[in-house]
Amino acid sequence: MKYLTPLALFHELLKTKVRERGRLLGLDVGDKYVGLAISDPHNKIASPLSVLLRKKTNIDLMASDFQSLISELSLMGFVVGYPFERGRARTAPDALHVKLFVDDLSKTGKLEDLKYTYWDECFTSKNVELLVKPLDLHPVLAKTITDKFAAVGILQGYLDYVNKKVELEAPE
Repeated sequence: MKYLTPLALFHELLKTKVRERGRLLGLDVGDKYVGLAISDPHNKIASPLSVLLRKKTNIDLMASDFQSLISELSLMGFVVGYPFERGRARTAPDALHVKLFVDDLSKTGKLEDLKYTYWDECFTSKNVELLVKPLDLHPVLAKTITDKFAAVGILQGYLDYVNKKVELEAPE
C-alpha cells in the first residue's frame, strides 16, 4: 500500500483514461467494525456500501475482502478516515488504531498496488448518531448504519474538496 497526499491521490486518478478510471472506497475504521462507502464512477458522489467486522485475527481475511472489492468495483484507492485536530494528526489512541489498521493491512502484502490517503473524520460518526438515534433502532442495526454513513461522510468530504480544488486549478 502506498500513501499519497489527498490531492496527489486524486491527481493519480485523473491521469488515467476516463473509461479506465477507478473509484474510491471510503473507510471509517472503528474498534469493532470498518464502515465502507463507495464513490460513483465519476468520483463525485459517495454511497454506503457495507460494514466489515474488524478483529486482529481476521486482517488477512479483510485484506482478501478488499482484494475482491478492488476487482469487483474497479477501485483505485482508499480514503481512510483519520482523527485530525486543527490540521494536525492526533496521537490519541483513536488515531493510533487507524494507523495500526492500515499498517496491518499493508503487512499482508495483498494490497501492494493500492494507493490510499487519510481524510479528516471529524464528527462524522457523531453526526450520523444524532440522525439515527430518534429512529429507535436495534443497537446493532443503528451501529451498522452509523459506520456505513460515517464512511460516506468521510468519502463525500474528500470528494467535495478534491473536485473543487481540481475545478479551481483548471485553466479557463
